Amino acid sequence: MSSTASTSKILVIDDNPTNLEVLCGALDGQGYELLVEMDGHGGIEQAQTNKPNLILLDVMMPGINGFETCQILKENPTTREIPVIFMTALTETENKVRGLKLGAVDYITKPFQQEEVIARIQVHLQLHQVTQELAAQKAQLEERVQVRTADLTQALEELKAAHLSIVQSEKMSSLGQLVAGIAHEINNPVNFINGNMAHLEDYAEGALKLLELYRTHYPNGDAEIEELAEDIELDFLQEDFPKVMSSMRLGIQRISEIVTGLRNFSRHDEAEMKPVNIHEGIDSTLLILQHRFKPHPDRPKIEIIQDYGKLPNVECYAGALNQVIMNLVGNAIDSIEETNQPGQIIIQTCPVQETHVQIRIKDTGTGIKDEIRDKIFDPFFTTKPIGKGTGLGLSISYKIVTEKHGGTLTCSSQVGEGTEFLIEIPVHQSSHAESCSPNSLRDSLREAFTA
Repeated sequence: MSSTASTSKILVIDDNPTNLEVLCGALDGQGYELLVEMDGHGGIEQAQTNKPNLILLDVMMPGINGFETCQILKENPTTREIPVIFMTALTETENKVRGLKLGAVDYITKPFQQEEVIARIQVHLQLHQVTQELAAQKAQLEERVQVRTADLTQALEELKAAHLSIVQSEKMSSLGQLVAGIAHEINNPVNFINGNMAHLEDYAEGALKLLELYRTHYPNGDAEIEELAEDIELDFLQEDFPKVMSSMRLGIQRISEIVTGLRNFSRHDEAEMKPVNIHEGIDSTLLILQHRFKPHPDRPKIEIIQDYGKLPNVECYAGALNQVIMNLVGNAIDSIEETNQPGQIIIQTCPVQETHVQIRIKDTGTGIKDEIRDKIFDPFFTTKPIGKGTGLGLSISYKIVTEKHGGTLTCSSQVGEGTEFLIEIPVHQSSHAESCSPNSLRDSLREAFTA
């Protein structure tokens, strides 16, 4: 007796008691569990309830015949895989073809031959068992393929994220070098002009005093001199020249402030973590972006409100943190521009007890929908048009704040009311630096994406 027989359940559907007796006698002692029904409806219900491994089905029955019964069984997802063997005295080919088209696997012709019945049943039970095992293996294989495909897809996304992140960090590094270089080149002539301004002011003041003294002692000058004085508007020149010098002094001072701001933003020589003035970094970042705050035919005016608290110097990677501020302020500008209305960006800072500092960046832009707010820090997720955003700015910012500085970056937003990002980082990061210790933003991002 085979192991297949000892575990198999066979449903016999036949309205003829004599046929049932013959079949049961033939199968008796073979180790099968037999279920018997005498009409199609009862057979269908029995098949749905007990899930037999094989069905022996008579063709000619009252009510619904065997063909109709088989069709119903094959249309039902719970019974369609059960093999059906027709039992019939009809030997015409068209009847056999009809049954096979309905899904039957074989025919047993009446009157029954016991050896033939047992042999056919054993073959189809074995085939059914093999089919089930293959289906199970196929399902397992498909599941493994899906898991592997998901792993490969994730690895590909991480690889793309790593590539674009490195490109982004290289761009920021190049920008820092460019800004530092420009600041250096501007600083030299500015220092030269600034150094000579004091001498120029002394020379001008002396010359104007001498001229005034001449006019006092010689009020009636030569006609040619008087004509030239009138042509050059000497009285206005004497009054306006000090103002011009003062304006030049303010201009030189402004250029010096811009140079200082550019150098603070680039932090080209500050790749390591060190205590820095957070406000200087924010101010220098705003300086880089100031051209986007001014009104333009294609964009509205944006008002910047700076509400700074009293912060201690914070241990951080200054250049990386400036990149975070630039990303967040840049997104705020984009959001306000989408409204096509003048807006505000409010930047607030405050200490949190003595251990942390907070930076809040709030805008009056379009806001973020609830269903996508949880995705904004995911790599490559962006709501911007193709070509305008990579979907990496917020992702990189999140990693800089959380992984490089051991802080948090959260977002709250209401559609139509704007968005607020909250950065919180510790003041002292010695322990975090020891566990992280990246030498540059690029190394940190590479480690984050290839871990």
